[in-house]
Amino acid sequence: MLMKKNVLKNEMKFLLSFIFLLSIICNVSFAYDLRIIDGDTIKLNGERIRFAGIDTPEPKQICTLDNIEIFCGNLATVVLKEKIGNEIVTCEREKELDKYNRILAECFVNGQSLSSYMVKNGYAFAYRYFSDKFIEDENYAKQNSFGLWAMEFEFPWDFRKKK
Repeated sequence: MLMKKNVLKNEMKFLLSFIFLLSIICNVSFAYDLRIIDGDTIKLNGERIRFAGIDTPEPKQICTLDNIEIFCGNLATVVLKEKIGNEIVTCEREKELDKYNRILAECFVNGQSLSSYMVKNGYAFAYRYFSDKFIEDENYAKQNSFGLWAMEFEFPWDFRKKK
């Protein structure tokens, strides 16, 4: 009889632990809210996050490929959306905010930096004015004519200066 009580007690502990863990997992999944603003900005759980150290073309910015005009800012946004898919995004924040009060961070999917991915594939640029972290990724994309490096484009910071 004592052995039966111990087995029931252990089963009850296991069941309660399982319910507790399940409630935590459910709370996390319901709390996760991601919206992709553009190729270097997301809104994660209500917080606007700007990818530190990179810059992507503006949504209305046009690049040209074989005399075809492409909204290259929109293209960068699509590439970021495809990379993230249904995966969970995590971010490592910097201490400072940018001049628009956005959180600056490096964000990751499955341990891979989204900033590095965007720059290395040619859909973002190393933002040298603020960081030298992604220069090697940019050189790789440029040497291989990946993404925007296969097109005629204007750097986003130059495009914004004209506007």
